[in-house]
Amino acid sequence: MITVWGRANSVNVQKILWVCDELVLPYNRIDAGLQFGRNDEPEYLAINPTGKVPTLVDGDYALWESNSILRYLVMQYGESSVLYPDEPKARASIDRWLDWSLSTLQPAERPVFWAIVRTPEAERDNAKLAADIDNVAKLWKILDAHLQGRFFIEGEKFTLADIVLGAYAKRWFGLPGVERASLPNLERWYQRLSTRSGFKLYVDFDLT
Repeated sequence: MITVWGRANSVNVQKILWVCDELVLPYNRIDAGLQFGRNDEPEYLAINPTGKVPTLVDGDYALWESNSILRYLVMQYGESSVLYPDEPKARASIDRWLDWSLSTLQPAERPVFWAIVRTPEAERDNAKLAADIDNVAKLWKILDAHLQGRFFIEGEKFTLADIVLGAYAKRWFGLPGVERASLPNLERWYQRLSTRSGFKLYVDFDLT
């Protein structure tokens, strides 16, 4: 059985657990990071020298970086899986969204999440927060435009791109007190994701 190190409220851990659900893949999860600690201990650093979560352990194989873990799980255990198809153009199209999530979306989303969810209201820089929210909204508009005429991000089939961006979409739609312009394609896509068991089990709860 594989082991996933990381706390359940980490978006990067949630993506992995969601994939495990899609693959019907059993796993053991060990709490690590923030209030749980352990990620700065020698045992953990031996398998992940960055000291971040998540880390996957599969037998004698250890892997860190969440999107790399997703790809590995599907390639190793997702026989004939549509989540990450072999055809080069289809795979590259999925990869660009996985890369975009880490290079562009997460850096923009993170300060908004931390300001609203993990910073007391009296300590917030409201002017900066407003600018950060506007920046994230512009990124979601890109996806909204891409979703025009599409059921999922890469057409009619649910893929890793939907899982990765769906986990971040929960952070966008789940933020309290944020005024959001209507993005109908994005909203319809998000409602489709909300019916999947992995989303319900691992993503769809209050942000903490």
